[in-house]
Formats: sequence, structure tokens, C-alpha cells
Amino acid sequence: MQAIALSPVHVRTAGALYLVIILCGLTAEIALRGPLLAGSPPEIAGAIGANLPQFRLSLLADVIMLLADIALALLFFALLRNRSEALARAAMVFRLGQAVLIGASLIALASAPALLADQPRMAVHMTEMHALGYDIGLILFGVNSLIMARLLSLGATPRIVALGIAAAGIVYLTGSLLRLTAPLLSEAFQPAYLVCILAESALCLWLLITGRV
Repeated sequence: MQAIALSPVHVRTAGALYLVIILCGLTAEIALRGPLLAGSPPEIAGAIGANLPQFRLSLLADVIMLLADIALALLFFALLRNRSEALARAAMVFRLGQAVLIGASLIALASAPALLADQPRMAVHMTEMHALGYDIGLILFGVNSLIMARLLSLGATPRIVALGIAAAGIVYLTGSLLRLTAPLLSEAFQPAYLVCILAESALCLWLLITGRV
């Protein structure tokens, strides 16, 4: 199988997929679902029950993000394999592994509405299971980001953008490991995720505007 030539169309397609991932991910987690998952378990269960269309819309946004993530993993491999096939394949595997964990976590999240009537505490537990699975997925994505930073540094991507992706990988790894091992410290670490938003947005814009990677 021959590597795809680095054409502006392919690169901008990667940028468009990245934009979908960023917008759908932030919309699902922050705008739609975030307000419903604040407070005590009874308050969360009540908020979900009173806003089921909003909750289900967040699931749709997550599914769209998941499909775009899978497509982007495959496209990045095709675009970057000529720099280092081993690294490009590793990046793809870690990103697809993250997608598998996010998909599995969505099963738990999607089961929450059906549990509200009889087992509201279990419904809230399903949202917690989703968050845990998502964070474990981000460990894989953190490794992917570090590999991607190396691959990007070998091409036309500005050094500061590649370094930003590496920094994002470190934030993802640190944040998720803290959630697993030191939950109290995890809360204080949340502002660091701004690094991830800025770095990934910068890469997305670079791909879309320049058509180079």
C-alpha cells in the first residue's frame, strides 16, 4: 500500500475532522452534559430526568466526535507514515484504542436514563463510569499526542504547535493518572486542560488554513 501524497485536500480534511472533534467534544462535555452533572447524586439524577433531550443530544455529539476521531486516526496514519511508519502506526493504534474506550463508556452513559425511575443512584454511577472510562481513554490519547508531536516536528508544522501537542499529551497523561490515583489533586489540575484546548485548536487551524502538515 502506497502512502497518500501530502495534498492540501487531505490535510484540510484532517483539519476539518479535528474541528468536528473539538466542537462536538466541548459541546457534549461542557455545554450540554456538564450543567446536568453538577451537585449531589440526587440533584444529578433530577437534572438528567428533567432534561432528557439535552442529555441525549450530548450522546449524539459524542457519537459524531467518535466517528470523526476514528476517521482522523486513519487519515493521520496515511499522511504521516512516510515520515516513520512505525511511529505513525503506533499513533493510530493509541488513538483508535482511545476511541474504543470512549465508545464503551458511552454505553454506560446511554444506560443512565433507563435507570432513573427505579435506580437513580445507579444512573448517576453510570455517568461516573463514563467519566472514568473517558479518562482512561485520555491516557492512550496522551501517548498518541506525544508520538504525534514527534511526527509533526519532522514536517512543515511550526515547532511551537508540535511542542504544544507534546505539552497537551503530558497534561492528558497527568490529569488522567491523577484522577485514578489522587482524585483530590485532580480537581486542582483541571485548569491545565486549557493547554490541550489551545494546542489542539492551533493544530486544527494550521491544517485548515495552510493545507500542510
